[in-house]
Amino acid sequence: MDPIIEIHNLIKTFNGVSAVDGISFSVAKGAFFGLLGPNGAGKTTTIRMLYGFTPPSSGELRVFRREITSDWRWIKAKIGVCHQENTLDPDLTVRQNLLVYAGYFAVPKAVARRRAEELLDFFALSHRGDAKVMELSGGMARRVILARALINDPDLLILDEPTTGLDPQSRHQLWERLETLKASGLTVLLTTHYMEEAERLCDRLVIIDHGKILVEGSPQALKQRHAGDRIVEVAGPGAALLDFLAASQIPYDDLGERLLIYLTAEQEIEERIRSEFCMDRCTFRSGTLEDVFLRLTGRELRE
Repeated sequence: MDPIIEIHNLIKTFNGVSAVDGISFSVAKGAFFGLLGPNGAGKTTTIRMLYGFTPPSSGELRVFRREITSDWRWIKAKIGVCHQENTLDPDLTVRQNLLVYAGYFAVPKAVARRRAEELLDFFALSHRGDAKVMELSGGMARRVILARALINDPDLLILDEPTTGLDPQSRHQLWERLETLKASGLTVLLTTHYMEEAERLCDRLVIIDHGKILVEGSPQALKQRHAGDRIVEVAGPGAALLDFLAASQIPYDDLGERLLIYLTAEQEIEERIRSEFCMDRCTFRSGTLEDVFLRLTGRELRE
């Protein structure tokens, strides 16, 4: 299947500093692809290059088999972008925001009206079509921004942290809508800080840091490779446990007052840790994508 996005050795520098430092990946048609990383990792810069806002310093970036540097106008007409900021026009109603945006893509008025009503219905916003956007809740505003990104019936949808700041109910409601879009075959590129979101929605993903790709793969494969089958969290670990892990060459992260032990499917080792070293204050759980993310990018705060 032909890729929608092809990136090879893409570099973007600002004043001699590489924000994106030689990344390469491709996104297949119909895929839901995640671009993950800490603050300042290079995600937003990559996204901006993808829709033609920021020109690459070097490397190859093709979307729909066309070079972004020469065909960016044609490419932008076939892309929908859901920004993390609320960029809706506060002086317009919900419906007017969609119709005005459709005009930027020269969508015929009759088609735009039909499309707007379909999207309002799809995102459960029909009853708020005549409301001013300032009257909406945060969850409703995010749904309007996503609806607006789809008004031109794009072949590629770019979601830049679409659920940031939403309450759990609004987030899950938006996830359900995104899963429906995924099932329809739309190609989606997602950036997010919510690992549960990426794990639930993405077929494949890359984790980048300091402008470089650390890993690429499906969420399940990355969990298996970097977090193991099971994780044991031990509060206040003793010296005997640390000696046992060193002697058995079992990988772990020592967080001071807490230990994270990464186990494979060997039930015997898990049972020994449970019976000999976990008299209390132990948690046994499956590995998550968040475990993978923190192991690869570290636990220190990023400003």
